[in-house]
Amino acid sequence: MDYLVRATAAEGMLRAFAVTDRDTVEAARAAHNTSPVATAALGRLMSAALMMGTDIKEEDGLITLKVNCDGPIGGLLATADAHGNVKGYVNEPNVLLHANALGKLDVGGALGTGVLSVIKDIGLKEPYVGQTMLVSGEIAEDITYYFAASEQIPSSVALGVLMNRNNTVRCAGGFLVQLMPGAPEELIGKLEDRLKTLRPVTTMLDMGLTPEDMLREVLAGLAPEINEKLPVRFHCNCSHERVEKALISIGKKELSDMIADGKEIETVCHFCGKKYCFSVDELKTLLEKAKG
Repeated sequence: MDYLVRATAAEGMLRAFAVTDRDTVEAARAAHNTSPVATAALGRLMSAALMMGTDIKEEDGLITLKVNCDGPIGGLLATADAHGNVKGYVNEPNVLLHANALGKLDVGGALGTGVLSVIKDIGLKEPYVGQTMLVSGEIAEDITYYFAASEQIPSSVALGVLMNRNNTVRCAGGFLVQLMPGAPEELIGKLEDRLKTLRPVTTMLDMGLTPEDMLREVLAGLAPEINEKLPVRFHCNCSHERVEKALISIGKKELSDMIADGKEIETVCHFCGKKYCFSVDELKTLLEKAKG
């Protein structure tokens, strides 16, 4: 089962999240038919979005992680809510690259240089948007830097996706640890020492470690307490009705042009790949509801 946990440690001076989401990332891979490196990039971003999404207090709140970059992947995006639902896509799902110098999937090479945007929609008139430059393109380091530079929260983020030889996802997940205001220097030193000796996320997951196990390893000696467990899944809330509203919003001229072509139109959801078809008669009905 895919799920994440929230925890505290060091008498509340640390908070932590960990997630295992193999099936979630595999669902995204299958929906978009992504290459191994694209799956790794999207999976990492989705794992991060899930952990950050649980911090949203609003019932209908959303967090979106968006990467605009100059690498061959062309950019990617993941959106999660507070209930463990996540969706995402990459602009160029079929990008293929040789392994990097460490023999790993070259996510940094796929992204190149660019900007990470964190968009929090928490019910205000305008969403909060924070932006930082990509520091490595490996995503975990980029999100760590975002927290430090944009939110002034010292954090450690680790993310990983391991692929099978048949291009399916073997394991995926990660953890996020953050220091609370007033954390003593001694605690910071202990955490830093612990992180230096930690095994990679994919190694721990492939060995069968659960999110709870990972956090016990990360926070060993710091009295971790698991506070919450939440199922997670790849879920897209697109529907025929939502696509209708989107078509109505483009205006009468564009709809009239589509009708004049005399052909059925097909739209494809960016997030899940589902196709929606509209006949000419259906387009005429939408035209009557459109403005301007």
